[in-house]
Amino acid sequence: MEFEEYASARGQELVRLGFTVSGDYQRAEDLAQIALMQAFRSWKKVQRADDPHTYVRRILINSYLSMTRRRSFTEAPAAEIDTEHTVPDPANDIVNSDDLWRALATLSARERVVLVLRYYQDMDDRTIADLLGIKPSSVRATASRALAALRRTRQSHRVDERLP
Repeated sequence: MEFEEYASARGQELVRLGFTVSGDYQRAEDLAQIALMQAFRSWKKVQRADDPHTYVRRILINSYLSMTRRRSFTEAPAAEIDTEHTVPDPANDIVNSDDLWRALATLSARERVVLVLRYYQDMDDRTIADLLGIKPSSVRATASRALAALRRTRQSHRVDERLP
């Protein structure tokens, strides 16, 4: 597959992934562009990967995690989610919950990424571990901590009952 075909076929999916981890549509577009630019620069290497799409998703996730480590990075949950620019998805009834976004914003970037990959991207722990460069046991521990934090938030703020 040529890069142009890949970008056309998977670009919006990358924007959605960027949106689910960051909660911000403009940042999601930036993350998708960064991932696609880096993939373009080393397209021959990407094509040789076992799963090129996993390779590009890893670029996006690593870019987001790097972004959150910078001092200039600030994140405030939006009062309203801009649904006009999102692509329709069956998970929107849960994802569009303002309470859920506020709760997710309390998590660390890594915790949020693990939950998004596990529950929104439907990845298993081994795949998430490979994507993040950590052990599957670290994925399970991170997910457990994140879910416990969301449950505490739900109990104290009556967040949406559909959380796992």
